[in-house]
Amino acid sequence: MQKIPITEIFSSIQGEGPYVGVRQIFLRIPKCNLACPYCDTETKMSQQFRIESVPGSRDFNEMENPVPLDKLLELLHTYDFSMHHSLSITGGEPLLWADELQVLLPILKEKGLTIYLETNGTLPDQLLKVLPWVDIISMDIKLPFNGQAFWDVHESFLRYSLPKEVFVKIVVHEETISKDLQQACDLIARVDPSILTILQPVTKTKNINVPKPYQLLEWQNLFLKKLINVRVIPQTHVYIGQL
Repeated sequence: MQKIPITEIFSSIQGEGPYVGVRQIFLRIPKCNLACPYCDTETKMSQQFRIESVPGSRDFNEMENPVPLDKLLELLHTYDFSMHHSLSITGGEPLLWADELQVLLPILKEKGLTIYLETNGTLPDQLLKVLPWVDIISMDIKLPFNGQAFWDVHESFLRYSLPKEVFVKIVVHEETISKDLQQACDLIARVDPSILTILQPVTKTKNINVPKPYQLLEWQNLFLKKLINVRVIPQTHVYIGQL
C-alpha cells in the first residue's frame, strides 16, 4: 500500500479567497518547491503528523509518518463529510505528491467529497495527473522574487485548470512592483479575462509590510482594465483565530 507524508489534518474555516467562511477538512501535506519570502507555513517533512482527537477541537494527537493511504482514508472518515463544504488539499505544495494523490482522490470522490486544491500553480504536468478528481482550484500566481519568475508555467497551469472551477490569488505587499502586477494581469487576460482574481494583502511577517490602502485601490483598478472580476480579500482566518 502506498504511503504519503502528512503535516496535519484538522477541521476549520477557510480564510482565503471567494470561499471565505466555509467549513473545510484540511489535509496539509509537507514540502514545497518554492521558498516565498512571506510564507508562514511549516513545510518540512517530520517523522510524525498531527490530527485532531475530535474534529474542530484543536486538541491534537500525533501519529507516525508517512501514513498508508488506507489508514489515511480511515482517519478522514472520522470527520463528518456532510457538515464540511469540501476537503482542502493544501501544503506546502500538494502537487509534489501527485502520484499518491492520483490514488487517494478517486476514492474520496466516490465518498461524495468536493476536492479543493490549494497550489502555487508551478507544476502543470503534475496537475494533469489529478485534474479529473479535483473540483475547485485555488491557484497562486507568484510574483517574481529572488531572481525567479514563473510566468510560463503559471500560464500553462492556468490553461490546464480551465475545465474546473479555478480562481487566482496574488499576494501583494507594500513593495510589490506595479510592472509585475501588470504582467500577471496580462497573463490572466490572455487565458480568460473572466477568471476570478483575488489580490490578497500580505499578513505582516518577516518585515514584509501590508500594502497601503491607496495601493490596493490602484492595483485593483489596474486589473479591472482587463479583467472582469477582481476582489481584494485578506487572510481572514488570522483575525478570527483559526488555523
